[in-house]
Amino acid sequence: MSRAVARWILAAALGAIGVLHFTGTRGFRVVVPEWATRLSHLDKDAIVLASGAAEIALAAGLVALPAERRRIGWATAAFFVAVFPGNVHQWRTQRSTPGLDTDARRFGRLFLQPVLVAWALWATNGSIRRFRGSPRR
Repeated sequence: MSRAVARWILAAALGAIGVLHFTGTRGFRVVVPEWATRLSHLDKDAIVLASGAAEIALAAGLVALPAERRRIGWATAAFFVAVFPGNVHQWRTQRSTPGLDTDARRFGRLFLQPVLVAWALWATNGSIRRFRGSPRR
């Protein structure tokens, strides 16, 4: 698979999931840990909506801002790292959402996160050396 195809697939997935954050807020609330509401001073719905907006913005950036591709790749990878505690929370609390309705599926989801981080970086040529402005070889 080419990087461009991988980038478009990632953008489509992020955009679709981001939209779902606005249409199915209740299903995403179970992923938000209590400590996140205390630290952010936001309720769970606001966190769900903010993360959905972030996903939509990242998706748009992946396809609409080619000059910023590497930075958006790093931002996307950072987003995937940032939401990982919510995935752990969901697994530990055994809360179901569509498609993640068993302990095995929730546990398996934890291993998808590093794949998404790597995918975001690979699809955008987001190596550290290139991100810092080193010339391409």
